[in-house]
Amino acid sequence: MHRRFQRAYTSIKENTFVSYVKIATAGGFCDIDMILVKATSPEDIPLRDRYVLQLLKIFMISPPSYRTFATSFSRRFSRTKCWRVALKCLILLHRLLRALPYNSPFRTELLWTRSNGYLSLNPCPFLDTSSTNSHDYTHFISSYANLLNEALDCLTIDCVEAYEEESDEDEDEDEEVTLIERFPDKMKRVGEKLEILPQLQTLIDRVIECKPKGAAARTFLIQCALKYIVRDSFFCYNSFRREIVAVLDNLIQLPYRSCMVAFGVYKKAAVQADHLSEFYDWCKSVSLCGIYEYPFVDRIPEIQIQALDSFLYGMWQLTESSSSSSGSPIASTVGSSSSMDDEKPLVRFNNWVQFEDDEKKEEKALIRFDNNKIMSWEVLLEASVLLAPLLVSDNCFYLWNDVNEETGDDLKIQVNNLV
Repeated sequence: MHRRFQRAYTSIKENTFVSYVKIATAGGFCDIDMILVKATSPEDIPLRDRYVLQLLKIFMISPPSYRTFATSFSRRFSRTKCWRVALKCLILLHRLLRALPYNSPFRTELLWTRSNGYLSLNPCPFLDTSSTNSHDYTHFISSYANLLNEALDCLTIDCVEAYEEESDEDEDEDEEVTLIERFPDKMKRVGEKLEILPQLQTLIDRVIECKPKGAAARTFLIQCALKYIVRDSFFCYNSFRREIVAVLDNLIQLPYRSCMVAFGVYKKAAVQADHLSEFYDWCKSVSLCGIYEYPFVDRIPEIQIQALDSFLYGMWQLTESSSSSSGSPIASTVGSSSSMDDEKPLVRFNNWVQFEDDEKKEEKALIRFDNNKIMSWEVLLEASVLLAPLLVSDNCFYLWNDVNEETGDDLKIQVNNLV
């Protein structure tokens, strides 16, 4: 009886709001609050495009309306107990985020309302009281809100892509720049990609969590919302696949710590690919989007993860042994430094050894190639999988390659000393 009373009260309240707004609009009064209420009516019809266009037109004419919308949206979303109203609020927010550029004041105002406690998307306080399967609808609304909350924090993705386009244009104009001068900029961009990859993985996790359960999976309005979510996941996954390939192509030129971060991302991607593939299979089974729209999900075999782990561990052990083999000059230097007042003390933390200096030196790459030869990480990984013979001599190791037998050249890789 109590649940029936709650459902009846929620329905009467939401329909009363919509009826009042329609009367006020007919009398010539119309503002953002009224557009928001009409757009999020508790009806089993999708969000109409005209409300999105009206809001975009108001934003273009009156920039202060961004804060007005953010405040009205926060009030509307936080007070409703109807899953239809809450879902349409999130769909409206999602569509506006897609329509407006990343540097628009719209995102800034949303972040302001969130930071001041007016808007809460994660954790989401919504609790449905308008249906018999309230748990299923509450779960989907909370998952959808968490996804949009994560999307608000991923502004750097667009910024870095714009920076890369500008950098590529500058490189095309200046053809006289040497490879050595371009290398630091290239490594800087790889480092920025390495910061973006965990954000993309978090977004993909939030997308997978949006899979509805129970009665919510069979609801037409939720399937409409899923189409926006799934299509955005295509862009997100394609961006992740492109960025991870760019990082892995330069893996052996990165510092050891960055290599381990990239390996952690790659290891998580292997598990995430299985979950994403299952989610896409379910979406195809309920006819969400066209079959041709779904990207190919790369499955990463476990043997490849193990081989890359062994390779990185072996490189670090080899580097440590190379550092310890030259320990006598270091030891003599440290021993003599006790008698010198102006000698910098030796600082050791974890497995890293460095000297204090006024200027911070740039961390060297884990592996450096002789004769400026570029070797992709796939070649080294394949060699480690095939258990190619390894010969260590003079801080170098040799991988015998059948392709190089004709020329008589060996694949020689120089391992840097971390001291």
